[in-house]
Amino acid sequence: MSGLIIDDVSMTFELPDGGNVEALKNINLNIKEGELLSVLGPSGCGKTTLLNICAGFLAQTAGNLSLNGDLVTGPSPERGMVFQKGALFEWMSVRQNVSFGPSMKRMPKAETDEIVDHLLEVVGLQDFKEKAIYELSGGMQQRVALARCLANEPDVILMDEPLGALDALTREKMQGLVLKLWKETGKTIILITHSVEEALLLGERLIVMAPRPGRIHKEYNLPFAEMGVGADLREVKRHKKFGTTRDEILTMIWDMEEEIMGRTDSAA
Repeated sequence: MSGLIIDDVSMTFELPDGGNVEALKNINLNIKEGELLSVLGPSGCGKTTLLNICAGFLAQTAGNLSLNGDLVTGPSPERGMVFQKGALFEWMSVRQNVSFGPSMKRMPKAETDEIVDHLLEVVGLQDFKEKAIYELSGGMQQRVALARCLANEPDVILMDEPLGALDALTREKMQGLVLKLWKETGKTIILITHSVEEALLLGERLIVMAPRPGRIHKEYNLPFAEMGVGADLREVKRHKKFGTTRDEILTMIWDMEEEIMGRTDSAA
């Protein structure tokens, strides 16, 4: 079966004092090939834990994950990660960073160069390929991170708050780039974000998670990602349904945060 299947996944962390924390409980998702999924929720709801399990960085304590019919048992080039900060090799040039994956696969240099040139053209960095990473702005570094991920030809791109550290204008440009890459490459993308607006813009499917333990609270199927491809994202935000859905989700998350604070106060 194609796509990423998350089947009744739970995650419990054991604590040094002998206690435990139930981070995720009974997560079930069928993420189709080429789908763009955004994940929202209050702090502590297990969003990043779920993403790390999908990447193979963590092993769940219950349930299974499979990608295109194969069980996920650890990291794999089929699942590429883009972090909040690009996790780039600072001592390498832009070109060397993007070519790292193909080089590790011992791909012929001519083929690697062709892939790198194409991807740097796609993300608008062709003129910067010999620059060192530290010479680039935050937004440009995230473009390099996207290109490096794509160079490995993953089936699924996992994005953990990739635009969270950017200024508002750069973030909007990068949101447009994510939509462009999604449409042009047909990759499956799972995006974790704390921004409700960003989740609405970049998720043709959106899930809101509830905390303690992390679980799926509500799911939306939305038109805004398709509407935003090649369009003015500010115009998309003016759509009436965008505003009403944003307010609904903000209220939902605010109520969860209030409940969490109430628990904390009671415990104190």
